[in-house]
Amino acid sequence: MLINKYLKTADSEWYKQRIIGVILCALAAFAILMTRLIFLQVVKGEDFRRLSDNNSIRLQSIDPPRGIIFDRNGERLVDNRPAFDVSIIPIDAKPVEHTIGKLSAFMASPAEELMAKVADQKGIKAYQPIILKQDIGRDTLAVVEVHRYDLPGVKVNVNPRRNYLYRFGASHLLGYLGEINPDELKSGKYPDCRSGDLIGKYGVEKTYDAFLRGKRGGRQVEVNATGQVMRVLETVKSRPGYNLRLTIDRQLQHKAEELLTGVAGAAVAIDPANGQVLAMASSPAYDQNTFVGGITHEQWNTFISDPQKPLTSRALQGEYPPASTYKIVTAIAGLEEGAIDVNTTYFCPGHYKFGNRTYRCWKKGGHGTVNVVDAIEQSCDVYFYQVGLAIGVDRLAHYAKAMGLGAPTKIDLEHEARGLIPTNAWKKDRTGIPWQEGETLSVAIGQGFNLVTPLQMAVLMSTVFNGGIQYRPQLLKQIRSVEERVIKTTVPEIVNRLSISPETMALVHQGLYNVVNGEKGTARGSKFPGLSISGKTGTGQVVSRKDDEDEEEIVPPDHLIAHAWFVAYAPTEQPRIAVAVVVEHGEHGSGAAAPIAREMLKTYLLNIRQESQSKMVAIAGGGNQ
Repeated sequence: MLINKYLKTADSEWYKQRIIGVILCALAAFAILMTRLIFLQVVKGEDFRRLSDNNSIRLQSIDPPRGIIFDRNGERLVDNRPAFDVSIIPIDAKPVEHTIGKLSAFMASPAEELMAKVADQKGIKAYQPIILKQDIGRDTLAVVEVHRYDLPGVKVNVNPRRNYLYRFGASHLLGYLGEINPDELKSGKYPDCRSGDLIGKYGVEKTYDAFLRGKRGGRQVEVNATGQVMRVLETVKSRPGYNLRLTIDRQLQHKAEELLTGVAGAAVAIDPANGQVLAMASSPAYDQNTFVGGITHEQWNTFISDPQKPLTSRALQGEYPPASTYKIVTAIAGLEEGAIDVNTTYFCPGHYKFGNRTYRCWKKGGHGTVNVVDAIEQSCDVYFYQVGLAIGVDRLAHYAKAMGLGAPTKIDLEHEARGLIPTNAWKKDRTGIPWQEGETLSVAIGQGFNLVTPLQMAVLMSTVFNGGIQYRPQLLKQIRSVEERVIKTTVPEIVNRLSISPETMALVHQGLYNVVNGEKGTARGSKFPGLSISGKTGTGQVVSRKDDEDEEEIVPPDHLIAHAWFVAYAPTEQPRIAVAVVVEHGEHGSGAAAPIAREMLKTYLLNIRQESQSKMVAIAGGGNQ
C-alpha cells in the first residue's frame, strides 16, 4: 500500500513539472512575440507605414563618364556634357498606353513612336527603365518636370553624353559611338555592358573602348507606388574611363582639314623619328555628334548613298596609283641592285619605244640626258622605264614592300586597306597569264596595277629618311587615369629594317631636295623661304592613255582626271615631319597637292620653332630672377 501511494505521489509531481515547463515555454514565446510586435509597430512603425503604400527597394544604374581624349599637347578633342534622357518604368506607369499618350503631348513626339520603343524591350524586367528619348532640350525638360505627377513611371535622368568639340574634326580618326547590338552583347567582349549602352563603333573610340568606357556604378533607392524616389539607401560610385592622349597635333590636324575643304582627298603627317601620327585628315568628313544619340535609317542611308562617301577614311582606306612618287622606290631598287649608279645616264626624247608600243614621258619634248638625281628632280618617265626593265617587277616589289607599301601598316585602327604591289606570281594566280615585260614599265613609274594608301606613302617617306628603318605608325601616346596616374605609355616600334647603303640614300635625298629647290624641280613652286623641304610630285592616272594620244589633247570628264600626289619631309637636314597628300582628280601634284603639303609643313614647324623660343625665354627669365 505504501509503495502504491508513493508511486501515485511521484506521478503527480512529474505531471506538475511538465505542465509548469509548458506554461513557461508558452510565456517565453508570448514574450518574444510581444517584443517583436512592439519593435515592428512602435520602433519601425513609421518605416513600415511607408512600405505599406507599395514602396519598394530598387537598384538604379549609374553610367560612368567616358574617358576624355586629348591631342599630344593636352588640348581636348573629345569630352562629355550633361544630357537629359527620358525613360519609363512599365510597372510604375500602368496603364502604360495612357501615360505614353500624355507624355507624347508634352514632348511633341508621336505616341506610336514611343510605344514602339516599349514594345521593342519586351522580355526585360518590368521595373527596369526603358529609354524613350535621349538628349531632350531644356524646354522639353521643363514641361516634363512640371507634369511629373501626371506621368507615373516617367523619369528624366542626367547622363554624361559624348561631345566632339570640333565638328567634322578628325572624324575618321576619332570615330563615333553607337548602341551595342545583341551580337556584340553575346560576343563576350563587353562583359560590363547591357542593352542600350553606347560603345565605340569606329576609330579610336572603338580601338580603345575598353579603356574609355569606365566601370558602371549603382544606387539602392526606395521608391513609392508611382516610382518616385523617396530616399537613397546606398550608393556605389561609377568609375570614370581612362583618358587618352593621342599623338595628333590638333593645330596641324585642323590646318590639313581646312586645306582639304571642298575637295576629295587625304593628308597624313608622321614624325619620322618614331612613327607617331601628327595628323590624318580625310575629306569630305562627317560630324560625329550626329551619331551620339543614335541616327535614323534615313540618316544612315543618306551617308552611305552619298557619292562623296564621307564615312570612308581616304587616308586609311583610299587606294590610289602612287604615280611618280613611286619613282623613289624604283631609284632605290636600281641603285641597290647595281642596275644604275651615280654616273648612269639615259637620253629622254619624250618617249620610249618598247616592242610595238611607244611609252611616253610626261614632258612631250623630253628631258635630254639625265642621271638618277636629275630623273628624280624632273620626274623623267623614260629614265625610270629603263631602270624598271633592268631590275624586273619582282625586285621592284621587294623594295616597295620592305618600305611599307602593299600591306597594312598595323596602325591602331580597324579597316585599313592593304594596297597592292604586283609581282609575277600575283598576276599568274589572279589572271592565269604570265607577267609581260611591258607591264614593268608602267609599274616602275607608279602606274599599272600599283595601289597605295596615303598612310603608306607617309610611312614610305619616313622610311626613306631613316635609311630603310620602318616604324609602325602610332596614334596613342599615353593612357592616364582621372587622377593623372599613367596607365600605359607607347614606345616606338620598328617593324622592318631594309639595308640601304649611305651612297644610295645620299643620291635619293639630293634628288628629292632638288624637286622643290632645284631650277627644274617639278615642285619648285612650293619652295618656302627659311624652310628646307624635300619631296616628290605625282600624277596618278585614272585611265590609261592610248599610244597615239597627246596629253594636251585629252580633256577627260571630271571623274577621269588624274589624282594629284605630293610626298615630302622637312627640314631636309633633320626632318621633324613627313607628309603625304593626295587630291582626287586634282590632276597635277605640283598644283593641287604640293601647296597643301607645304602649308602643313610650315604650320607644324613654325609652331615648334615658336614653342622652342618661348621655352628659351622662360628659362632665361627664370635665371634672372
